[in-house]
Amino acid sequence: MGLPPTGRYPLGVRPVTWSLMRLGVLDVGSNTVHLLVVDAHRGAHPTPMKSEKTVLRLSERIGGTGLLSDEDTDELVRTVAAARESALRFGCEDVMAFATSAIREADNSAEVLERVRDEAGLGLEVLSGEDEARLTFLAVRRWYGWSAGRLLLLDIGGGSLEMAIGIDEQPELATSLPLGAGRLARTKLTQDPPSREEVTQLSDWVDSQLAEPAERFRETGAPDRVVATSKTFRSLARLTGAAPPSAGPRVRRTLTDTGLRQLLAFITRMSSPDLAGLDGVSSARAHQLVSGGIVAESTMRALSLGELDICPWALREGVILRRLDHSNGEDPTVALLGGQTGGDRPTDQETGRKAQHGARWKR
Repeated sequence: MGLPPTGRYPLGVRPVTWSLMRLGVLDVGSNTVHLLVVDAHRGAHPTPMKSEKTVLRLSERIGGTGLLSDEDTDELVRTVAAARESALRFGCEDVMAFATSAIREADNSAEVLERVRDEAGLGLEVLSGEDEARLTFLAVRRWYGWSAGRLLLLDIGGGSLEMAIGIDEQPELATSLPLGAGRLARTKLTQDPPSREEVTQLSDWVDSQLAEPAERFRETGAPDRVVATSKTFRSLARLTGAAPPSAGPRVRRTLTDTGLRQLLAFITRMSSPDLAGLDGVSSARAHQLVSGGIVAESTMRALSLGELDICPWALREGVILRRLDHSNGEDPTVALLGGQTGGDRPTDQETGRKAQHGARWKR
């Protein structure tokens, strides 16, 4: 229906014009420091314009000492400063910079953050694991829309595994577990390739860590759609036959439990250099592919999942989307964390949602 030529609009509709913004998001993760630049405005699809990555492997540098050394902090400061300069050069109006598990768990994180702020000119917001899960869930919800129904999200990072489930944009349940691919590769696998005993022991240990969280997720009700994000899941899906990146982000990519088990039987016998030669596996992450695959397989088994979809959007897009949602001048920290900085979350009773929706768990 066209708008009346008189300038009167039906049902109170008014045209809204949002100005285009160029935004940057800087993700200081366990493996990489990643700057993503997008053009977007509120209510629009963020369009990626630039992407820069630097492999630092912060979680490995911290290691068993619990500290990030002065030399490693120097490199982090230089990397963040370079990313800030790139963002300015690309014309970003705002840069949202955050850090995840590696910085979050460093014993000297306060000192590291102070140096980054003072010397690189950019403050890092340290996200909790739960906030990681919630912001990633928002990105997945926006990608698939309301027709996806009740969503279950899985995200394997370098330091942690995030899980979230719900039917709204804010999940009913969100959690983060110290089951990241890089963490387990560093602490649980001592041989390359790992021995059969190491693989079995790691799988059994991950199963034990997932038992209680999986039960809590089951109690919330079955999902209509199961979605995974992150480089680990993308690599596993690619190795089981999913379309390559060149096919574009909108091609459906899936990972099945059968395909994953068959893949694990293959890659657990390969060294990291050999894994790096496989299509879809980067040399920077090859050493953690086996541990990531074990976490993925254990998680799918714990939740009785037969198949999951791979979503191209994840935490960085969630941060951008929340920033756009709150582009009306609200507090930026509140905006980054989805309008909530902690405390009580809405319950099913408060939102009027029912616990059970359509079920497609593997029986």
